[in-house]
Amino acid sequence: MEETLPLSVSHVNKSLVLTNRLYMLLHFSALCFLVYYRLCFFFQDPQTREASFFPWLLVFASEIILSFIWILNQAFRWHPISRTVFPERLPQDDNLPPLDVFICTADPTKEPTSDVMNTLLSAMALDYPPEKLHLYVSDDGGSPVTLNAMKEASKFARWWLPFCTRYKIECRCPKAYFSISESDDVDFDVSFEFLADKKMIKEKYEAFEEGIKRVKEDQDNSGDTTVRRSQNHTPIIEVIQENSSSEIEQVKLPFLVYVSREKKPSHPHHFKAGALNSLYRVSAVISNAPYILVLDCDMFCNSPASARQALCFHLNPEISHSLAFVQFPQKYHNISKNDIYDSQHRSAYKVLWQGMDGLMGPVLSGTGFYIKRESLYGNYKIKDTDLELQQYVGTSNEFMKSLNQNCTTDSVTAGRTLPLKETLLLASCNYEIGTQWGKEVGFLYGTVCEDVHTGFILNCNGWNSVLCDPPQAQFLGNGTTNLNDLLVQGTRWYCGLLDIGLSRFCPLICGPLRMSILQSLCYAQLTYFPLYCLPLWCLAIVPQLCLISGIPLYPKVSDPFFFIFLFIPLSVLTKHIVEVISTGGTFRKWIIEQRMWMIVSITSHLYGCLDALLKKFGLKDASFLPTNKVEDEEQTRLYQMDKYDFRTSNMFLVPMVALLSINISCFIAGIYRVVSVGNWDQMSIQLLLTSYIIVFNYPIIEGLLIRKDVGRIYPSLPLVLTSNILATTIACTLYSLLNKV
Repeated sequence: MEETLPLSVSHVNKSLVLTNRLYMLLHFSALCFLVYYRLCFFFQDPQTREASFFPWLLVFASEIILSFIWILNQAFRWHPISRTVFPERLPQDDNLPPLDVFICTADPTKEPTSDVMNTLLSAMALDYPPEKLHLYVSDDGGSPVTLNAMKEASKFARWWLPFCTRYKIECRCPKAYFSISESDDVDFDVSFEFLADKKMIKEKYEAFEEGIKRVKEDQDNSGDTTVRRSQNHTPIIEVIQENSSSEIEQVKLPFLVYVSREKKPSHPHHFKAGALNSLYRVSAVISNAPYILVLDCDMFCNSPASARQALCFHLNPEISHSLAFVQFPQKYHNISKNDIYDSQHRSAYKVLWQGMDGLMGPVLSGTGFYIKRESLYGNYKIKDTDLELQQYVGTSNEFMKSLNQNCTTDSVTAGRTLPLKETLLLASCNYEIGTQWGKEVGFLYGTVCEDVHTGFILNCNGWNSVLCDPPQAQFLGNGTTNLNDLLVQGTRWYCGLLDIGLSRFCPLICGPLRMSILQSLCYAQLTYFPLYCLPLWCLAIVPQLCLISGIPLYPKVSDPFFFIFLFIPLSVLTKHIVEVISTGGTFRKWIIEQRMWMIVSITSHLYGCLDALLKKFGLKDASFLPTNKVEDEEQTRLYQMDKYDFRTSNMFLVPMVALLSINISCFIAGIYRVVSVGNWDQMSIQLLLTSYIIVFNYPIIEGLLIRKDVGRIYPSLPLVLTSNILATTIACTLYSLLNKV
């Protein structure tokens, strides 16, 4: 009997695993010595420790929090793996399962309609049997512009898809294809027919973009006061294009549906999770494909091969029974060489997600994943009667039927009468009332980080996931290229993550009971990551004030414990450098990641924690502001020049300026004191810490004192006063406490 070749294989880098575990052992041993040294201080003579008891306690607490997060972080590095797929071993096209694609957009002003349509066109052109491909666009803004733009995209697709198929175009996002030097052109440079077709398609694409602009202008100039608003509109579901053949060539086109769920100010809409659940229900009674691709509106398909690569896992009999989703890394087309804002999240996808892949699989990451529809059913199968099932998933008979039926080849055909009344019911505000949607069924509610929450519960329910990271990026999006959007986005993320950590779904409590302890630690690290703000604020103030007060917080150079306190930070920094360089980064990239970690920790982490606490005590409602996807030419120019754009809110600038002012002032005063008193050996670590903060945050100094361009830190009166007041208040309060003897 001939042996069946596997569709995918995994690889373990044994040398990396051994190195990681040896590093863990050495660093953990050093941490134990650090704790021993700190505890010994509290058992000294009361008169000896009285002067420095309070600052030692603060610094020790900070070191404990940092050690706790470090321990959680090591779970990612315990057993990292990589994977290889073999799409050529998949069954013939006739035997491939149907596929649904969900694309979400919420705000046509912040998410340009043209970019949304390019994402849609790239997904329509996936290398997959078009009669088995069904695309659903969720328009949470309820915008007629998006609906009409989809109709324009459908017309252009009748030219674009045959062109891509005929010439085997690799990049099938038209905007990206016509804006870069397409490598596929090399094969057809000598073909007059290809060049003529490309010119013709480009003209039609330009006409398509002009058509979208006209639609928007007509809407803006209509003066229609009855236009649906993003927070108050009735459900609209419209089939834009049924499975059909192109009039230009005999190339079949995918099924295309516009969905705008009902929204009312009096009903919680649960942000993106609510939109995905609406698409999930509507698609179940139309196509009901067993696998779903979820994309953000700006995350276009950079390669048509992702569907077949994902199916190499979903159809692999060794893992498919417990596989919930295949996650592709988020990568970006607009990232500069040095990526000064660390927008590409190198560490997450190159280190953390790869490490989780060796456990139960990476966390759900919001976009670029192929999920099994069945995994989102929850535990409905334990229900015995139709009445119980209605209380679980709602009253739609069509939807309940879909739970035990997958899409068949003829379930969505031209001329088929769609259950329009049923789909409108499924997209209504009232449908989820009294059900388990968002609690046990579908994408889960309760946090703006619905992806992490849903992925965690899937793991708790016994499902696994895999990371697929081929050499060529399968999806490309718009990365954040200015400081303001980065920090606003970060505040939202970290608030959502801490929401999970403070809820009944705390990974450290309910995780170990339902999944491996290492996977629980990974989720705990993600949810408690915002707590970095506490030790970083403390270590940016307390040792510096103790420096000018003459209070040593670390051992002398001659003390054997000095090498422990020197080894711990050097160990972490060296490990980070090795990871950056081994994953394709540079020494400069390492500096940028260190800098952004500090900036984000004292701003976004802090505000995210405060928001999460306010929500926990019912003092604030959840909010979700879409990241601005509209490019600003001046911001882009500064970004490409590797210059930080400090045109952001004072709520972010004030902490940065205040803490840097404290460090510079304390460094100068500390040098003077050390020289005059002569206690270099006692204050060396505090001087190094202060120097480290100043050097790594030099761009802030440059933006405040040296630069004269529009991206500088403009020394406005509110910024100067607020920063000085904050710095002075912190310094005076702590200084008085430190010297209160």
